[in-house]
Amino acid sequence: MKAGNSTYTKVSDLPESVPLFPLTGALLLPAGNMPLNIFEPRYLAMIDDAMAGDRIIGMIQPQFDTDNQEADVQSLCAIGCLGRITAYQESGDGRLMVNLAGVSRFQLLEELENTNGYRVGRVEGFPDDLLDNEEAAKAVDRDGLLTTFKQFLEANEMEADWDGVREASTEALVNTLSMMSPYGPAEKQALLEAPDLKTRSETLVAITEVMLARETGDSSGTLQ
Repeated sequence: MKAGNSTYTKVSDLPESVPLFPLTGALLLPAGNMPLNIFEPRYLAMIDDAMAGDRIIGMIQPQFDTDNQEADVQSLCAIGCLGRITAYQESGDGRLMVNLAGVSRFQLLEELENTNGYRVGRVEGFPDDLLDNEEAAKAVDRDGLLTTFKQFLEANEMEADWDGVREASTEALVNTLSMMSPYGPAEKQALLEAPDLKTRSETLVAITEVMLARETGDSSGTLQ
């Protein structure tokens, strides 16, 4: 997996501990890109520390099935995604604009002591995310995914850059559409935790078909 100027081919290439950025509804996937607008002091410190080190942070969702948790002590989901900072810009008003390139999903093994205002975790990357996904991509029903995507756009009166869509690799297409999908935290986590590209694509299609069926009043949950 290549992200910016760095290439990661095995789990040992990844850090064993990373700063954690809990963000509800945010989904980063390998080969995806996520722009972030950073303004909270603790996360400004987090980005500065990451830039001084390996430039990797862990995007992760807070647990979304537990009520009445304080923001600083919310339990976190078990799986997140490592992202490398590949673009960094100061705004002039104290904010930072950065881009994260998805590297690998990770299992959160434990949280470590917080020393600079932000949370830190000991993590373990997913080896398969670092491999060439050409064979995995062949198993994806790309035409079916694009058909469902087109139906979703038409139902919501949205446009797409179809030239860019057609030229995208299957891995980039599946992961980018998953990241762009306007679904809730539970659906985003299901897409993140899908064990392979084919399953993620099928999960995205299934969620989208259910949403479209609701919009059109089709109680069967499938598209005709």
